[in-house]
Amino acid sequence: MASTLIRSSFRGGWARRAISDMNVVPYIDVLLVLLVILMVTAPLASPSIIRLPTVGSHSPQEQTLPIIISIKPDGTTSVKYKNDTSGTMREWPMTPADLKHFIADLAKTYPNRPVVIGADKLVKYEGVMDVMSALKENGVKRVGLLVQQK
Repeated sequence: MASTLIRSSFRGGWARRAISDMNVVPYIDVLLVLLVILMVTAPLASPSIIRLPTVGSHSPQEQTLPIIISIKPDGTTSVKYKNDTSGTMREWPMTPADLKHFIADLAKTYPNRPVVIGADKLVKYEGVMDVMSALKENGVKRVGLLVQQK
């Protein structure tokens, strides 16, 4: 600590008093150097590698093609799906009443098969929601919407 001479008016002479201020500039310099070192070395540190366990032989999961319900702007609907017996994709036009019966049969025959609804841009939202609610009422669990990539 440094001391300075100051004029003391109490005794009429000079007195020595210690300066109690601490100089923090060197500490700030050290802190900034450590911060720069940390910022430079952080991206260079490699992330930890996770070694996942392996399993024995497994068979690849079989993909089931979804059933596609198409709704056209004029309100007509059609169903396209791959039949298990023939193995070919076929499309059947259906009325709303036929569609409800088909969905009920579908839920019983294929309970876990995904269903995709493909509607034209001009179709009213209500028409899509009617089909979705009919699917949910009959217990179809996997329902999706068909979209076109931009």
